[in-house]
Parts: sequence; structure tokens; C-alpha cells
Amino acid sequence: MAAFTVASLVPLPLLLMAACLGGPWDWVALLYLTVFTAVMDKLVPRAWRNRNPQAEFPASKGLSQFLGIAHLWMMAAALYWIGGPTGANGMDAVVAGLAFATWFGQVGHPNAHELVHSPEREARKLGRLVYTSLLFGHHASAHPKVHHRHVATPLDPATARPGEGFWRYAPRAWIGSFRAGLAAERADLRRAGRSALANPYIGYVLGAGSMIALAWALAGGSGIVALLGMCGMAQAQVLLSDYVQHYGLERARLEDGRYEPVGPQHSWNSPHAMTGASMLNAPRHSDHHMHPMRPFPALQLDRDTMPILPYALPIMACIALVPRLWRRVMDRRLPDWAPDEVAPGYPGLYGDPAE
Repeated sequence: MAAFTVASLVPLPLLLMAACLGGPWDWVALLYLTVFTAVMDKLVPRAWRNRNPQAEFPASKGLSQFLGIAHLWMMAAALYWIGGPTGANGMDAVVAGLAFATWFGQVGHPNAHELVHSPEREARKLGRLVYTSLLFGHHASAHPKVHHRHVATPLDPATARPGEGFWRYAPRAWIGSFRAGLAAERADLRRAGRSALANPYIGYVLGAGSMIALAWALAGGSGIVALLGMCGMAQAQVLLSDYVQHYGLERARLEDGRYEPVGPQHSWNSPHAMTGASMLNAPRHSDHHMHPMRPFPALQLDRDTMPILPYALPIMACIALVPRLWRRVMDRRLPDWAPDEVAPGYPGLYGDPAE
């Protein structure tokens, strides 16, 4: 647990110094979260070791809850110091905002993802609150109720198709997940006989409005600009994570029309130690999809049965921003993980099998 704690928490004082003082501190925070992390991923041996999947990790719950609460305070601090008249300003504010958004996307998001999968109701509420603070509340519904049910099939808006560039994928995934998550919540409410007013989407919208109001109260119009900028970058990182970790992978459709169970071959993974620690083992993505309730320290990695990314997840996300380069790196790897069988007449993600 020490590695997870250090990697996720060390950036916090750097970010606070960047926001309130500016100057070199904003660059220190940004370079730590980007360049330093990338260098450490190259220097530190790959993290292939697996912990006992049956073990309990009570400290992981405490770390996750602390990070969730810290995220909310860090959001308020960023809006006050970056958007307000004090603290960082000018170019310093831009760099500090980039640093905060990087932490929100690479630590805050993986932790909120852990929280929304928690069996504890209060933890799930905290995870939804974190996503709502990023103006991305619907992800807390669409991720467990749509993505996990339909991953690696055409029914999942968050699964990128072979050859689909990120810039085409991003609006399709954002809008599609919003709609699919809303439909899933409505269906669940109907089955439970509950009022439509219990739909969490109401809270997501009201929460987003509250965040905009808070930004205005703390820093006026510049606070709203800071909020939208940081949330936009954080949301892009969430979309990039889904894009990279599921690009082109497909579950076979069986003769009865159902899809094969989710297996180790349906997510891309990364064994890089530094990003694995700071992102709470989110790059061990196959095992998470097979065991969504498994605590993050116990997630497993198997280089023989799981697709492995050639570079660390943040580096792959940067490559994904250049679609031609992305296809050059990834498309030649897809045939190794293509399903053996697709039911007749089913086009799947790879197009019509008859063609």
C-alpha cells in the first residue's frame, strides 16, 4: 500500500504550492505529474507481481476515501487560487490549471472509479460526487450499468472500434454514454417501481450547476473559465483511458445471440509501476472487468492471456491524440486478439465477417 499512498498523495502539496504561489511551483507540479512519472515508468522494473486476490486490504478503503475528499478540496482550492485575483495568474495560472487537471484525470478519476464500484453505499456516493464535480456525473451511472455490461460489443459507446480515431470516438462516447446511462437508470427505476425523481441524473445536473455557481462565488467569470478548462481536460483523460484500454477488442457473439463472458482478452493492460501506483492499478484493466468488486491492490496481471500495451497508459493516451500514429502502433496488434467466431450476419466491431 505504501507505493499507492506515496504516488497518489505526493502531488497534493506541489499542486497547492503551484496554485497559491505560482512561479516555478506550477512547472514543478506539472513536470512531476508528466515527465517525472514517464521517466520513472522507464527506470523502475515492470510490476508483474500479483498479490493474493483473496486477501483483504482495509487500508485501500481509507486511502480511496481520503483521495475522494481531497479531490473536492483540491477543486475548491484550484478555483479560488487559479481563477481568483490572488495566487497564480497569467501563464502561471494556465500551467497550474494543467497540473491540477492532470491530477484530477490520472488520480482523481481512477479513485472515483474505485469508489463507484465499492459495495459500500457512502463510498459510491462519494465517487458520484467526484465525477459530478468534474461535470461528468453521468459517468458514475454509465460506467457500471452500460460499460461493464456491454464492454467490447457494439452496445457499449465507450468501446472504440478498430480504425476509429480518438477525435471521432470522443463525442460519440460522451454522448452515447450519457444517453445509455440515462436509459439504464430509467429502466432500473421502472423495475423497482420508484419515482422518476429518484433518477441520479437529476443530481448530476444540479451538481454541475452548483459547481458553476461555486466557481462564480469563488472567482467570478475567471473561476468558471478555470472550472470548464480543468473539467474539460479531466474528461478528456477519462475518455482517453476508455479509448486506449478497449480499442478494437471484441467479445464473440454466440449462436444463441448472447455475447461470450468478459475475459482477460477484452482489455488492454499495462505493467508500468509508477502509473500503476498513482492510478491505483487501473492499468490492470482486464482483471477489473472480470472482478469489478476486487480491491485495487489485488488486481491481477498475466502477460500470457491479457493484451499488453507497448507503453505506459499516459504515453499511449498521448499517442492516441495523433490517430495516424495510433493506428500505426496498435492496428497490427489487433489480429492477435480478434474473436475466433462471430455469429453469421453479425457485423461486430470489425465489420461484416462475410466481406
